[in-house]
Amino acid sequence: MTIPDPDPRRTPGIEPGGGVSPGETPPAEGGTHGISHPEPPELRKGWGPMPLALIMVVVALVAIGLIAMAVALIA
Repeated sequence: MTIPDPDPRRTPGIEPGGGVSPGETPPAEGGTHGISHPEPPELRKGWGPMPLALIMVVVALVAIGLIAMAVALIA
């Protein structure tokens, strides 16, 4: 079980008076700023004609199959 408020006299890395010695904690933020590598070029926003045609063909085949199944069940 972890004690929520440990005794500072027994906590490693704490100097007398409650301070922390240098190098005991990581820096709050990096010393450099900005991006580290160039961003990729912006991708196209729309669908091309080939993927849309392929999707429509698949949808049409599924619809034909469902209609054929319904007709087979009724007959």
